[in-house]
Amino acid sequence: MQSFRTELENPIVEQEIIELEQKIRSYQSGQVAEEKFRSLRLARGVYGQRQAGVQMVRIKLPFGKVTFQQLLKIASISDEYASRNLHLTTRQDIQIHYVSLDKTPELWAKLAADDMTLREACGNTVRNVTASAAAGIDPEEPFDVSPYAHKTFSYFLRNPICAEMGRKFKISFSSSDRDTAFSYIHDFGFIPKVRVVDGEEQRGFKVMLGGGLGAQPILAEEVHDFLPEEDIIPYIEATLRVFDRHGERNNRNKARFKFLVQKLGLETVLQLIEAEQIAVKNKKVPIDRDAIEAPVLPNAAILAELPVDPLAFELWKSTNTFEQKQKGFYGAYANIQTGDISTEKARLLVDGIREHVADDIRITQDQNLLFKYIRESSLPAVYNTLHRLGFAKPGYNSTADITTCPGTDTCNLGISNSTEMARVLENYIHEFHRDFIQERELKIKISGCMNSCGQHGLAHIGFHGSSLKVNGHVVPAAQVMIGGGTLGNGQGRVADRVIKVPTKRVLQVVDVILADFKANKQDEQHFITYYEQQGKDHFYRLLKPLADLTNLTADEHIDWGHEERFETAIGVGECAGVVIDLVATLLLEAEEKVQLAELALERDQYADAIYHAYSSFVWTAKALLLDKGINASTQTAVIQEFDGQYVATGDFQFPTTFADRVLQINRYAPELEFARAYLRQAKAFHVEAAARREAWRTVNL
Repeated sequence: MQSFRTELENPIVEQEIIELEQKIRSYQSGQVAEEKFRSLRLARGVYGQRQAGVQMVRIKLPFGKVTFQQLLKIASISDEYASRNLHLTTRQDIQIHYVSLDKTPELWAKLAADDMTLREACGNTVRNVTASAAAGIDPEEPFDVSPYAHKTFSYFLRNPICAEMGRKFKISFSSSDRDTAFSYIHDFGFIPKVRVVDGEEQRGFKVMLGGGLGAQPILAEEVHDFLPEEDIIPYIEATLRVFDRHGERNNRNKARFKFLVQKLGLETVLQLIEAEQIAVKNKKVPIDRDAIEAPVLPNAAILAELPVDPLAFELWKSTNTFEQKQKGFYGAYANIQTGDISTEKARLLVDGIREHVADDIRITQDQNLLFKYIRESSLPAVYNTLHRLGFAKPGYNSTADITTCPGTDTCNLGISNSTEMARVLENYIHEFHRDFIQERELKIKISGCMNSCGQHGLAHIGFHGSSLKVNGHVVPAAQVMIGGGTLGNGQGRVADRVIKVPTKRVLQVVDVILADFKANKQDEQHFITYYEQQGKDHFYRLLKPLADLTNLTADEHIDWGHEERFETAIGVGECAGVVIDLVATLLLEAEEKVQLAELALERDQYADAIYHAYSSFVWTAKALLLDKGINASTQTAVIQEFDGQYVATGDFQFPTTFADRVLQINRYAPELEFARAYLRQAKAFHVEAAARREAWRTVNL
C-alpha cells in the first residue's frame, strides 16, 4: 500500500483521512484486531461487500442534496476506484461498489475537496439525516425544512455522544403533513408546524419518537405536538445521551432505540431525556434559516425545444412534474430504475439539464432524482434528456415506480435478488397495468431480506427475500407483505405478513392483487382503506393457490437474474457495527478517550471533554469486568456491575460509589470547572485500572 497524504482546507477531515490510512496499515500488519478495525471503517463509510476483498463506500449527502459538480466528482471516483455505477439509496446517500480497501483514504480525500464526507455513513452512529426531496419547493410546506436537516447533520457529525452507540440512529424531516419522509418509522421524525403567539408567527415541529422498520417494525409515538425550532437540537442531544447510556450493546437484534422505548416504557424514557437537559451542550440552538444557499436560477433566454415524443411527454408531465410554491417554476422527477446510474449516464445527465434546472439536485427516498426551478418552457428539454438516457418513464411514486435495496448483488445479508425482481415487476406493470402508472396510493417496495432496507415494511404491497424447502431442495421465495403505508401527519401502517410464495410468482401475486382491487374497490377508495375493509384473510385466500409447492417448475428453483440453482448464502451483516470485547483494546480506547477529552478542554469544548471523559470511565470499567468474564449489555449495567464486582469488594475505593462518580455527567452543566475535575477523575481511574490489571496479570503468569 502506497503512502497517501492530502492537503485539505479542513484540518479535522485531513487528520481523519490520515488516521484511516494508518489504521488500514495497522490492520494489515496484524496490530489491530479484525473486529476493532471493522468498527472503525464502518464509522468512516466503508462497508464490507458480499464479494470478498472489496468494499462498498457510502457517501453521506444530508437531506439528499447533491450539486452538478458533486455528482460529476462521484462519477469520476466510481470510474477510477469502483464499478462505474452510482447507487441511490432510500436514505438519500450515494453508494459505490467494488472498492479496494487501500484506496479508501485517497477516495475520501477527493470527495472532501467537494464538501462530501464518508464519516458516520455506516456504523453505530447518527446516519444520514433525511428530508422530503421537495423541501424548499413543496407547495404544501409551512416552511423549508432543509436548513433544519442540515443543522442536525452538522451538529451531530463527529459528536462524541453518538460516535459509538449500541446501534445506528435515524432522523427524518418531512416537508408537510403528507409526511413524505416517513416520520413514523424513524428514531426521530419531525413534521413542520407553525403557530401564532401574540400575533407573531413561530416555527416548530411535531416530534415522533422511537419508530423503526427492520425485522420487527415499530411505529413511532408522538412526544411533542409543537417543539419550538431552537429546542430540537438540544432535545435530540439529550435523547442520544440516553440511548448511548441505556441502550443494548450485546444483542444487536435488540439494540435499536425502539427496543429501549419498548423495554423501559415511553414515560420512563421521556423522564430520562428530561434529566439530561442540564448536561446538554447548548440549551437552545438557533437555526440559520438561510444556511442553504438560494439556487442560481436557470437562464430564461434558452430556446425552447419540442418533445421527442409529444404524447409520452404529456403523460410524463402529468405524473413526474409539479408546479412549485415558487410560481412559474416546476419540479421534475427522473425515474432511476433500482436507483442505479452508470457514470457515463450521470455525466450525460448533468450536461443535458444543467442549463435548465437549478444546481440543487435532490435524491428521493424512492431512489429517484428531483430537479428544481425548471421553467415551463424548459420541461421538454429536460424530458428529452431523460428520454435519451432511459430516465423518462412516467409514474413517479406510483405503483409502477418500485423501490428496492441491492439484495444479493452486493449485500452480505441478502437472501434473494431484489434488484432484478424490481426491474421485471416495474417493466411488467408498465406493459400490462398501465392504468396504475397514475396510482400514487399503491406503492410496491422490495428488500432482499427481512431487514427492510427497501422499505417493504411500509409498502402497500411489499416483498422481502426468503426461502422455502421443498423435497430436500431450497427454493427462492418472497414473503408477501400487504397493507402498509403513510397516512399522514405522523401516522402510518406497518404491512402485514400475508403469505410466502416462490419468488418467480411475484408477477402473479401483483396481478391477483391489482385485479381484485380494481374489480371491488369503491370509487376513489385508497388501497389502505380497501385492505382494512377486506381484511388480511381475504388476501391470504386470494394468494393461497400461488403458495402451492406441488407444481413447481424447474425455473422456480432459480432466483431472478441467475442461471444456477438457488442456494442461501448469507454473510455477517455490518449495518450495526460490532461489539468490541477485547480487554486490551478497551483499555487502549479508554486512554484515547482521555486524550480526546484533554484536546477538547484545550479548545474550550467543555461538553465534548466531559463526554469523552465519561466514555473513558465506562470503557475502563467494561475492560476490567471482561477480565472477570462479565459482559454487561448496557453502559448503565457496566456501571452497576463495577460497583458490585470491584467497589463492594474493596478493590477500588470512591467517596460513595462508582455510579455516583461517573453519573455526575448528567448532574452538572458543561462548564470549565466541572470539565476539569471530571477529566482529572477519569484519568486517575484509568491509570489506576491499567496498573492494577498489569499487576494482576503479572501475579497470574
